[in-house]
Amino acid sequence: MGFINPDFMLQSETARRLFHSHAEKMPIIDYHCHLSPQEIAENIQFRDITQLWLGGDHYKWRAMRGNGVPEEYITGNKSSCEKFEKWAETIPYTMRNPLYHWTHLELSRVFGIDKLLSPATARDIFEECNAKLATEEFRGQALIRKFGVEVVCTTDDPADDLRWHKMILDKPFGTRILPTWRPDNAMAIENPKAYKEYLSKLGEAAGKEINSYADLLYALQKRHDYFASMGCKLSDHGLETFYADDYTKLEIEAIFKLVLLGRKPSEAELSKFRSAFLHDMAVMDASSGWAEQFHVGAIRNNNTKMFNEFGADAGYDAIHDLPMAAAGNKFFDRLASEDKLPKTILYCLNPKDNAVMMTMAYNFNDGTVPGKMQFGSGWWFLDQEVGMRRQLDSLSNLGLLSRFVGMLTDSRSFISYPRHEYFRRILCDVLGKDVEEGKLPASEMDFIGMMVEDISYNNAKTYFDF
Repeated sequence: MGFINPDFMLQSETARRLFHSHAEKMPIIDYHCHLSPQEIAENIQFRDITQLWLGGDHYKWRAMRGNGVPEEYITGNKSSCEKFEKWAETIPYTMRNPLYHWTHLELSRVFGIDKLLSPATARDIFEECNAKLATEEFRGQALIRKFGVEVVCTTDDPADDLRWHKMILDKPFGTRILPTWRPDNAMAIENPKAYKEYLSKLGEAAGKEINSYADLLYALQKRHDYFASMGCKLSDHGLETFYADDYTKLEIEAIFKLVLLGRKPSEAELSKFRSAFLHDMAVMDASSGWAEQFHVGAIRNNNTKMFNEFGADAGYDAIHDLPMAAAGNKFFDRLASEDKLPKTILYCLNPKDNAVMMTMAYNFNDGTVPGKMQFGSGWWFLDQEVGMRRQLDSLSNLGLLSRFVGMLTDSRSFISYPRHEYFRRILCDVLGKDVEEGKLPASEMDFIGMMVEDISYNNAKTYFDF
């Protein structure tokens, strides 16, 4: 058998049974990703495999830099073929990095190519992939349909007019493409000049001049209502840590007005403002019946020289180590005390916080919704085999794995859907091992099979009300 074979990652007969009889057949709900709505609406046809695979993929960029590949072959002016060949040179050195598995899963599942990528095979693979990408079956929408994706939730700013989503609604192609509310820019008062420019865009979108914090909330509520009318079911927040300072409305108004005057807020003022803002966003989400997501623990743009040259999301972010337990619990406690706590999914980037996040979430389940408070899947640096297994172990040991809403892509790539298969294989391997070691009863295989199907698909469909 080839490297990517039917039993890839499945180390027991029970694991193989669970995957092939249950997980493999389930559709996909991709409830958090960074696909471009414009590229989906325009049904993008990729120029070549380099554009599809290497364009904007900071996972691969980090690996290539680590392998000594000059920047001109990564983000520079070298030809597509030359860049691809440098990626092929790097691939053998990625063994035990998830990129090695993802690369060969994508070659197999997307292109039907089961050769190992290496300098010796690079040119043949480059040409075969490019020939297929030139056909209708490999345009953006077809690639989404290929993997049985029922729902895709993109990541969208409150000021976005959602015109590409409207275009997709006018010309549906079989997969629902829904916006996700990502209001990070509306909280970013640390740079007053950029913030005032953003408020102008937001105010224009909402039809409201923003001169106060109350105006900001009014404008955001209008946009929130519009997102809901377009099918939005989720919000998402990218945070370094949680914020739960005590504050008054007068304090927040005063901080906001000083920012409008161009004064950079102090760290204490920033923390108060973020505490108020995140609370008010959660209240909006609860009122609309949305689920909120918190991606917590990244420290971004650490290489100043490269940030100045390439900007954000270029491969220079890392895992943060700020404390989050006290503020996180206080934040959710306030919402719960007010009966304003929405369904919530928590993701951490530092594996030391797995148990912290898991126990925090389960402090606030209230019996109204199964799995209301969720510990989300392995995120970013943790969406690899070890990270996924640790997340599953923390969730199992401290909560209810059977209520988990499962995997997402969190990707900008149209061909990252094999990551769902990767996760499902790991899930089945974990459960299969427990059955074969007598830790779970073999007599309950019907329930365990149903559990696999629920985690793969059913739980997300019900939880988000898709």
